[in-house]
Amino acid sequence: MTESLHTVATLPTTRQPGCPFDPPKELIEARRHGPISRFTHPGGKPGWLITGYDLVRSVLADPRFSSRKDLLNVVDFELPPAPPGEFLLMDEPQHGRYRKPLVGKFTVRRMRLLTERVEQITAACLDAMEKAGPPTDLVGSFARPIPAIIICELLGVPYDDRDSFQEQIEKFMNGETSDEDLIEAYTATQDYVAQLVAAKRAHPTDDVLSELVDSDLSDEELQGIGLILLAAGLDTTANMLSLGTFALLRNPAQLAALRADPALADRAVEELLRYLSVAKSFMRTALEDVELGGQIIEAGTTVVLSYHTANRDPERFADPHTLDITRQGVGHLAFGHGIHQCLGQQLARVELRAALPALIERFPTLRLAVPAEEVDLRPETADIYGVKSLPVTWDKAGS
Repeated sequence: MTESLHTVATLPTTRQPGCPFDPPKELIEARRHGPISRFTHPGGKPGWLITGYDLVRSVLADPRFSSRKDLLNVVDFELPPAPPGEFLLMDEPQHGRYRKPLVGKFTVRRMRLLTERVEQITAACLDAMEKAGPPTDLVGSFARPIPAIIICELLGVPYDDRDSFQEQIEKFMNGETSDEDLIEAYTATQDYVAQLVAAKRAHPTDDVLSELVDSDLSDEELQGIGLILLAAGLDTTANMLSLGTFALLRNPAQLAALRADPALADRAVEELLRYLSVAKSFMRTALEDVELGGQIIEAGTTVVLSYHTANRDPERFADPHTLDITRQGVGHLAFGHGIHQCLGQQLARVELRAALPALIERFPTLRLAVPAEEVDLRPETADIYGVKSLPVTWDKAGS
């Protein structure tokens, strides 16, 4: 590997044709030159791109790097602080004020208790698919409904409201919505969560949001928390389910291995999380001069942390561009690291471990209904990478 300092003009917005699961080739090339590159933000501000596993992990654990939205130095104007409750874009102590009341509600034990319910929802989706018959869009019939129903039940969202808020969340997460429509969708979702919080205050039920109503959090703070949980709990897992299925269908030996040995489900899920890294990147801003990878990151400079290249780092993972569901000791960064590590990671694991094996067991002849190159993918500009639709088909029983 050449250790000379590499420069990346700006983040690429497309992936290489025929390689829907790999990071853009410009990012892979940057990693080949070393774990850190000079970088120019789209707004013209100079920054750094971190592509190596060890450096990404170290920044995520380093309190000298801030998550605050208002400190992001990426455009020529000052950004506002994150709204109350939206703790992903905050540092301590504000971050802890919002996150700590949630930690106990998303423990490994509590999430595993949901396994039976996830299996019930998955079975209902598969029953509906089987009854309707092939073909189907797996995103609409399988990947979205499962996490949507679960997050609705966890937060106490009326089932009848699922489609409307799901549509709004899709608009502000897909990377293609116009600025005007983006604001409209975000506002509509905020308004909905505000109504939901008011309803929980008036008539608490057995759900996470009702439990939080008894805390010292204001309505505005609860709205911000609810918005994050709704968006993250739905969109990330939905895209992992659909893109993960696409990846398995494009790797038939891996699909066959999982079908032959369902005990591989845990390893398969961790490997798909590493391999796909649907939450592609995050940003942090240096609070002081920091030496990183032999370079000085000056105070006030914003760095981009490339999760998907870190999870393909050959110095951390053998044969990193190969999907291998037997891989052991993965230790990926798909859920981040440090104080901002994904709060809902155990919930996502429960959903993925239950749903993917059930899908391939129910439909042993499952396959794409269109050529792979015709699968409609989200653009690289989307916050969460994935597929817009995944047409699949299978052989009906007795055919």
